[in-house]
Amino acid sequence: MSEDEEAALAARLDAELRETFGSHVLTMHDLTKALNYKSISAVRQAVSRNTMPIPLFNLPNRRGKFALSVEVAKFLARQASVKDTMTEQEK
Repeated sequence: MSEDEEAALAARLDAELRETFGSHVLTMHDLTKALNYKSISAVRQAVSRNTMPIPLFNLPNRRGKFALSVEVAKFLARQASVKDTMTEQEK
């Protein structure tokens, strides 16, 4: 997958995430669904172990961590690109 294709995929994913969750800012619960974690506890554990693959941040006067939909979209597009590269190498 080329960089342009990856960027186009990330843009489409970002639009779908914003449509699904209604915001550019995703909660931990949203991340559970968007990144296909089994539970919110699994997301919290990934955060505490520093294995969460996307940057998270705090918001003033709000509990929990948050992520931007664009960061989630970029991560997912990168993973799809890596998969394509691996598939091509296997051929």
